[in-house]
Amino acid sequence: MNKLDRLESQSVFIIREAYKSFKNIGMLWSIGKDSTVLLWLAKKAFFGHIPFELIHIDTSFKIPEMIAYRDRIAEELKLRLVVGQNKEALKNKRTFIDGLDRIACCKELKSEALKRTLDGVWGGKIYDPQTRRWEERQNASAYNAVIVGVRSDEEGSRSKERVFSARDEKSEWDASTQPPEMWNLYKTEFAPKTHVRVHPLLEWTELNIWEYIDREKIPVIPIYFDRGDGKRYRSLGCYPCTSPVESMAKTPAEIIKELVSGKFRNIAERSGRAQDKEGGGTLEALRKEGYM
Repeated sequence: MNKLDRLESQSVFIIREAYKSFKNIGMLWSIGKDSTVLLWLAKKAFFGHIPFELIHIDTSFKIPEMIAYRDRIAEELKLRLVVGQNKEALKNKRTFIDGLDRIACCKELKSEALKRTLDGVWGGKIYDPQTRRWEERQNASAYNAVIVGVRSDEEGSRSKERVFSARDEKSEWDASTQPPEMWNLYKTEFAPKTHVRVHPLLEWTELNIWEYIDREKIPVIPIYFDRGDGKRYRSLGCYPCTSPVESMAKTPAEIIKELVSGKFRNIAERSGRAQDKEGGGTLEALRKEGYM
């Protein structure tokens, strides 16, 4: 068994364990490469069928190609997809482009929207694969656990996570209280009202992700590749805060080459995400309040 086989097997085991352990579980899908690999692994875990809802938080400032890709994949794979959004903040112009600083904008459009979607306060809209229509829903049931595609190598605060990571009833996270996880033994029983984030990709690296995409021929969003202008996106987010990188990589194999021995070998993956540069520890502060 090679490294990719081992990572795949471990992730499939974690996804199945999570589904078995929690009554109402969903999976966050940001549309990026990591969560799309997670979607692929979930398909493998349940033999082509995904038995839980996918959740996407739409800030309304996502790169347009991301939303088009989301809707196309939801239809093709017959996904039951929930889309949450902080409509009040958008209506009242509490956003970065309307003068709010980037971190406050993330709190409004990402952290708050995610928490209220997970606790069922905001119903959001949902794609029903049976009718092939988007529908509005109200007073949804709360999720007591969600599967998330974060990796420990991606950013400092994420390296403090556990595979089964507890949040309190307000979805707030305290890294110092996380249970130990040794020898692939995971704590899956938690106190009432605890919200759990499950991280099947925690041991994967950016390189592993692209190696797996290449091996499995996973159809990721095309803006990860150079489409003729010498630029591509390495990490996806909202368009006011996310910049493409200079790269002529047009295939997963060419991206792998850049990561192994090329220009991005020693450059952080999220270097194009402006909110990560808004002072030290800002992303960890956001994560403590419920951010992915």
